[in-house]
Amino acid sequence: MSTQTISKLQDTLSRAVRPLTPEEIKKYKDEGYFLFKNLVSPEAAKELYTDIMDIMNIIGIGQTKLRQTAQYLHGTLLETYIQSKLLHGIAETLMGMKSHLYLPFTAVKSGGGGGRFHFHQDGNYTKFVQGQGINLWMALVPMRAENGALRIVPCSHLGGEISSENVGEGDTHVKVKDEPENSQVIEMEPGDCVAFTRYTVHGSGPNNTDQHRVAYAVQFYTDDAIARFNGKEQVLRDEPRFTDIWGVDEIIPDNAGARDGH
Repeated sequence: MSTQTISKLQDTLSRAVRPLTPEEIKKYKDEGYFLFKNLVSPEAAKELYTDIMDIMNIIGIGQTKLRQTAQYLHGTLLETYIQSKLLHGIAETLMGMKSHLYLPFTAVKSGGGGGRFHFHQDGNYTKFVQGQGINLWMALVPMRAENGALRIVPCSHLGGEISSENVGEGDTHVKVKDEPENSQVIEMEPGDCVAFTRYTVHGSGPNNTDQHRVAYAVQFYTDDAIARFNGKEQVLRDEPRFTDIWGVDEIIPDNAGARDGH
């Protein structure tokens, strides 16, 4: 894609807004998630895919159920997207309060057998003792059951945090103790984005295709959020959980895949 075209996409995305209706906000609050169709254009989705795969080509994908890194390059459309008023506006409208960037990260499931990601809540990881969190999860390829599309359990956020345990067998991730029976596959097209709460149970099946499942997640927290990490409770706006979230001049291989983005 030409530099001029990318510049036009950046300009368009930097000015984009997505007003929400009362009915959309209510659906999010009632069901714990809301699917935004065509949040960005097919052209923008294609360039975001390219930005992410450029990162993957440097840090490597391997055989994985979720390749994560918070690295992204300054000057790219991905930077514009992550820091956009579009995402901030959606987060603040759905959570009803001033919000801040928590963590952006790649969510790539490798082709040829990238495995199942167990059902969990984002809140099973870093514990929020006050405030809200939201995940804006965008598809950059078509998402279907066969390539490990996101699965969500409607209304699972209503009871707050659910008891969880380690997955085990050398996997350091966690899962909810009771396997949900009513999850829904969220079929998505490139540019679609699903927003869900920090307590919405979600996971994904294996990628049984030969193509990588490519998505990107951008998380926010409310201004009043307090989280427990590093052995104490901390006000996130004063002491953020993650600080390496504002872009880099060079992508370097790192161990970000070992740090879960929750």
